[in-house]
Amino acid sequence: MKVEMLPTYRIAYIRQTGSYGPANIHAMEKLKKWAEEQNLMQSAIIFGIPQDNPNTTPPENCRFDACIVLANDEPTDNSVLEGELSGGKYAIYPVKHTSEDMQQAWTDIFPALQNNGFQLEDKPILERYTSEMVNNGYCELCVPIK
Repeated sequence: MKVEMLPTYRIAYIRQTGSYGPANIHAMEKLKKWAEEQNLMQSAIIFGIPQDNPNTTPPENCRFDACIVLANDEPTDNSVLEGELSGGKYAIYPVKHTSEDMQQAWTDIFPALQNNGFQLEDKPILERYTSEMVNNGYCELCVPIK
């Protein structure tokens, strides 16, 4: 784990509403297809953002955003939504990008935060992907902290 200050990013995103799972992958693939058509994938930073806690939000209302960081001059179209991802202080956990390792990371994160004296900030946890990480079978969980 390391601590990092993330900047505020301009993003394009596709939102999936419903139970977390395979539909999230579909939203991510749709975003990547759009980004490839826009020639944005070469040095892309992509985020998967589960917006709701499935323990407190009914599955049919859970929102997942598949996002790509945009430069200020990069245009969007009506295939995607545009927004801003607020920056701040994050604990960064590299995770092998398999279902089992991701599930284990979600289990281990909260005790690790407490053991390191961090408090969770009231913002979504981010899954961050860069081509270098993905090519090596990894992603990062970015946990907002105070």
